[in-house]
Amino acid sequence: MKPTQTIDPPDWMTAPQTRAVMAALNDQGLPQTMFVGGAVRNALLGKPVSDIDLATLYTPPQVIERLERAAIRYIPTGIDHGTITAVTEGRGFEVTTLRRDVETDGRRAVIAFTTDWAEDAARRDFTMNTLLADAQGHVYDPLGQGLSDLQAGRVVFVGEPSERIAEDYLRILRFFRFHALYGRGAPDAAALAACREAVSHMAKLSRERVTQEMTKILGVDDPTPTLTLMFAHGVAKEFESAAFDQESFSAFCRLQNQ
Repeated sequence: MKPTQTIDPPDWMTAPQTRAVMAALNDQGLPQTMFVGGAVRNALLGKPVSDIDLATLYTPPQVIERLERAAIRYIPTGIDHGTITAVTEGRGFEVTTLRRDVETDGRRAVIAFTTDWAEDAARRDFTMNTLLADAQGHVYDPLGQGLSDLQAGRVVFVGEPSERIAEDYLRILRFFRFHALYGRGAPDAAALAACREAVSHMAKLSRERVTQEMTKILGVDDPTPTLTLMFAHGVAKEFESAAFDQESFSAFCRLQNQ
């Protein structure tokens, strides 16, 4: 896999804490661990980065061994799903082994580890979240679509939208939030159709997950266009059956009626 472009590493990428974790999880030559998802997306857009996620070829026991060798504290936050949180000087880094889905039920997945960057990217939600970057600022686009979609402001599901949504029905709400934050122009028609067809499955989601995602939607600079779009495509009618928090639902409706 070759880099598609190179960026000047932002401050968070060159911070001592970041360098320490990346040094512990990489050897000379091709990178074994890279920045992934939101941190890379926001760096390319010049937006602030809060959470730093890392994808790695190493299995959780190997990650732990390397962090211990570097005297970096770790927390096995999601070790069954391949995630270890490295903590140094008060900063946390979620380190997740490359994965592929074996089985999904719309809420959780059975996964297997892989060493294929493209296979890991193929299980992510949106193409703009598949982008990777190494410690030197080289950006990688394992599916060959993420960078162009990000630059054009297209929020597009990876692969078949209905399949990505069926893996986790919260992705219905995530689509609308990402379009509000990063989208330009009309939303992707295939994504809208898939969201509309799967909206009844939101009832399978927990109150907490739906409320958290809706709170993020309500927190965008101007949520009204997004709320209007959600009502137009039948998403709002499923909130109560999805155990949506009543206070947040009321706030949602008040904004829609403004």
